[in-house]
Amino acid sequence: MVSVTQVAYEVEGWGVGELVVADDRVVWHDLPWPRVQRVGPEGIGGANGPSQTPTHRGLGPGVSRKASGKGRAFVTEVVQLLQAYFAGERVPLEDVPVDLDYETPFLTSCASALRTIPRGEVVTYGELAALAGRPGAARAAGSFCARSRLSIFVPCHRVVSAGGLGPYGSYGTGYKRRLLALEGYEHADAV
Repeated sequence: MVSVTQVAYEVEGWGVGELVVADDRVVWHDLPWPRVQRVGPEGIGGANGPSQTPTHRGLGPGVSRKASGKGRAFVTEVVQLLQAYFAGERVPLEDVPVDLDYETPFLTSCASALRTIPRGEVVTYGELAALAGRPGAARAAGSFCARSRLSIFVPCHRVVSAGGLGPYGSYGTGYKRRLLALEGYEHADAV
């Protein structure tokens, strides 16, 4: 049996994020985003209060079957690390156990390679492909980043296009630029 915990967490100035943990590994993470308010008969928030978006699309096939050791304490620790990260502190997010079981060995290699890119540095999609063992597969590396389910833990915001900042999915380039500036990337405003 898999022990799954899903929590929403709030970060001042960023919004509400969502974290899904299965047996002491992060399997899904949505970045903090401003709360979306519903207007219903009871006013803003409706009968169920404010909704929080975005939400995860599912756990997928790569959930660990390993027995849980830390349980709820692990979730609390990860949320505290995320809150510290978004407050600008240097925290070891690359040490947090995550589910890197992807559909193909190349995608798993992309995730592993991205976790080695230091805070405040960037690589291009082509460089990521080369780090993952497939030089010339820049488009595939870009597709991997577009589908990332482990934002911040697998820092796709540190991947830029050869001609500039590059996209950042539904979060947009402003969010990507803000993350890079938070991490101390010197050229965040220039890309």
